[in-house]
Amino acid sequence: MASDFDVAIVGASAGGCTAARLLGQAGARVALVEKRTDFDAYKTVCTHYIQPCATPTIERVGLAPLLEQRGGVHNSIDVWTPYGGWIRALEDVPYGYSVTRRTLDPLLRRLAAETPGVELMMGQTALGLIANGRVNGVELEDSSRERRRLTARVVVAADGRDTGIARLAGVRGRVRPHNRFFYWAYWSGMTPATDRARFWFTEPDCAYTFPNEDGLTLVLVAPHVNRLPEFKADLEGAYMRYLAELPDPPNLEGATRESKLIGKLKLPNVSRPSAQPGLAFVGDAALASDPLWGVGCGWAFQSAEWLSDQLGPALQNGGDVDAALERYRREHRRRLGPHHFMICDIATARPANPFERRLYRASARDETVLRAFESVGSRRHSPAVVMKPSVMARIVRYGSAR
Repeated sequence: MASDFDVAIVGASAGGCTAARLLGQAGARVALVEKRTDFDAYKTVCTHYIQPCATPTIERVGLAPLLEQRGGVHNSIDVWTPYGGWIRALEDVPYGYSVTRRTLDPLLRRLAAETPGVELMMGQTALGLIANGRVNGVELEDSSRERRRLTARVVVAADGRDTGIARLAGVRGRVRPHNRFFYWAYWSGMTPATDRARFWFTEPDCAYTFPNEDGLTLVLVAPHVNRLPEFKADLEGAYMRYLAELPDPPNLEGATRESKLIGKLKLPNVSRPSAQPGLAFVGDAALASDPLWGVGCGWAFQSAEWLSDQLGPALQNGGDVDAALERYRREHRRRLGPHHFMICDIATARPANPFERRLYRASARDETVLRAFESVGSRRHSPAVVMKPSVMARIVRYGSAR
């Protein structure tokens, strides 16, 4: 069985569904391939914090009103560091969404499936790539082991940090170390009731509370790898002790734990070129950064949008699709490369350097610095923002220890 599409997208999650919907709206014929058979399937290993950088994309694809209706939380975050204590969230800056993947993934998949030009193919696993000098299709197999070949002008890998498409294409990722591990659970009835997330950056250990829809709060700990034996010896006890020892800890008295403890012990930082002739990568398949910073979903939405904006016109106008892919690759590297470099550095769990200590203190004391700090942390602006002379002067002024 042979089918011809403009684009074949492997992976019907945040990045894949967004790319499918935007390309379909641009007039492309899109095959959206998903190995799972359940339309309502969702990703479980996720902290559900979507950074404000992705909100314009969420609005553009028509997802925002659905999230509002379902109770998605307009997120903001307070940050605690040993250098100045709490850095309180600003009230008048753009918001992102906190929403569980069990809500997000089916909503987004339905939007993509309902888009004219998009054909959703559930229960199909990519076993190989079709190539003749460049990638021009994908070979699929369903649960009955029947195979199908899809030819396409472009194949898009949206299949996550462990992308099988990258292995099939021989595109190796650059791996940088990550020296923390993660355990989390969902709680209800936490007090005080709040939509604000909290982040303890206690150096080298970290922790989070992320309010979500339905009154659920994800409570996560991210210790240094040196503490892994403690957690393996007594997971429940180590988790609760860790939270109790935090400065100004979360109040779990009277709260109910609604899930088992979920863990992820190895999450290295992985990057690869986001495009080559006939092939593109979006989301974690392109750039899997430390999830401590909540960038996975946001960057999946954004990278899918950047790809669609470059590729859509070329597909419709008979243009050079490989030139469009190269433009996407350059934009992806320019927009996300500096953030990834900074995140990888901090993921080593090294001590804060003198400049970072001043930055944290000044962010807790001065609104100008705080606004620059927030715009970088929400991934709306480049890390270079804090290096502006006007901001640097205030970091020096308000960041001294006292």
